[in-house]
Amino acid sequence: MLTKGDDFPLHQTPEPVAYAGTDRNFYDRYFFNGYAPDGSGFFAVAFGIYPHLNVADAHFSYIRNGIQHCLHASREMNMERFDLTVGPISIEVVEPLRKLVVRVNGEGIAAELAFTGRAFPIEEPRFTFRIGPRAFMDYTRLTQNGHYEGWVEVDGVREALHPQTAGTRDRSWGVRPVGSSDTQPFGHGVVPSFFWQWTPINLPDRSLFYHINADMHGAPWNTRAVIAPDGAGAHDHYETPSATLVSPLAAGSRWPASGKLAIATPDGPLTVSFEPLVRFQMRGIGYTSPKWGHGLYHGPLEVEREDIDLDACDPARPDNFHVQIVSRVTTSAGEEGVGVFEQLVLGPYAPMGLQGMDVA
Repeated sequence: MLTKGDDFPLHQTPEPVAYAGTDRNFYDRYFFNGYAPDGSGFFAVAFGIYPHLNVADAHFSYIRNGIQHCLHASREMNMERFDLTVGPISIEVVEPLRKLVVRVNGEGIAAELAFTGRAFPIEEPRFTFRIGPRAFMDYTRLTQNGHYEGWVEVDGVREALHPQTAGTRDRSWGVRPVGSSDTQPFGHGVVPSFFWQWTPINLPDRSLFYHINADMHGAPWNTRAVIAPDGAGAHDHYETPSATLVSPLAAGSRWPASGKLAIATPDGPLTVSFEPLVRFQMRGIGYTSPKWGHGLYHGPLEVEREDIDLDACDPARPDNFHVQIVSRVTTSAGEEGVGVFEQLVLGPYAPMGLQGMDVA
């Protein structure tokens, strides 16, 4: 099966580019988010392809007046990985690793968003995780902060992005649970759990990134903090695993109420404090969505709009656990900025006193 990608030097196996190894859960995804300096005008995008499921899907979501306006689209991929369009949502790679454009136009929602990176992307450590004997994740991700230009329109009302709109984009590829769930039991005594925190931050002259995956007892299996000055090249980042994040939960939820991050740097300890401004439900771009979960098959082409009333979200419902909290950020170095505090906690997590799927 030859496709457009076969005319570029991209092959990683003896197979044509259409084939990504043998794991049915292989995926390749784009993610974007952006926000004004006061946290308003938040938007997010997810765009994924699933070569062995022959599915491509895309999602766009924008918050206005407490409503999260979402557009979902899915199509048969037809094994062509260079077609970055799913119905009304498309991505253009203008300058690899620096500038990309997202375009949206469907179901009363439209946008044009041009992202330009602040520094060379960081490469996060490879994520490999097993639940019992079964591979649950095995992927690589690049992450990059940047600025946006453009506009968003909902139901005929167009708003230009604030001139200081900033945010984050990432690219990840490898193996994750995608498409229809695997119903095979993990085995007697194996308790599935997942703990994730991610804090990409835009400061005046630099970007700061922190993430952690931990087991149910709080032991990290993948974590790192990175500081990237504006204009930094591939070898100009400061990286350290020596960072800790303390984050109490909001009552009756699994959402972070605040956060304080401590990072060891060459100039001494750096403390970063998070003050929540806006909550974004990640199911609006497919994550943990019962209907629009990533990689699910919807036929040759399906497009649907969804409007989420953020005040009406039930925090005890598992598909609402996964959130990004747009936050005002202050550092012990006197910096002020804006960033996102993403959190997903599934199953038990002892450091927060969580059992099963209960909330705080």
